[in-house]
Amino acid sequence: MLQKILVLNGPNLNLLGTREPELYGHTSLNELNDKLATQAALSNVELSAKQSNAEHELVNWVQEHNSDFLLINAGAYTHTSIALRDALLAKGTPFIEVHVTNTFAREKFRQHSYLSDVAHGVMVGFGTYGYELALQAAIEYLKARV
Repeated sequence: MLQKILVLNGPNLNLLGTREPELYGHTSLNELNDKLATQAALSNVELSAKQSNAEHELVNWVQEHNSDFLLINAGAYTHTSIALRDALLAKGTPFIEVHVTNTFAREKFRQHSYLSDVAHGVMVGFGTYGYELALQAAIEYLKARV
């Protein structure tokens, strides 16, 4: 059976590659998604990716997905969204929280996450390469469960 991984990106991540490149790098979201799709295909995993600036869309996608694992960069909703946390808990799918920057080395308000304590793991501070690391961890997790 083909394992499925869903990558969810929150607000402003559609601006990757152009938004504050000194913090977020030069890789666009489309380039990142292509890289992840290739990595997943090499491991015989189906990957889909979505991005929204709207909290309710992220919550709906969490509730409606049929994936075996999630990677999520909730952006600013990481620090504010109890609704997103509740949706992740209700669905029960294992997930890795991903952040391009090291949120612990930034403003105080970015240092609290409503997701970290219920995540399978957290990947912060490795730029967009953190997504690749998180995807590999998710793939290994799924392989171990087969």
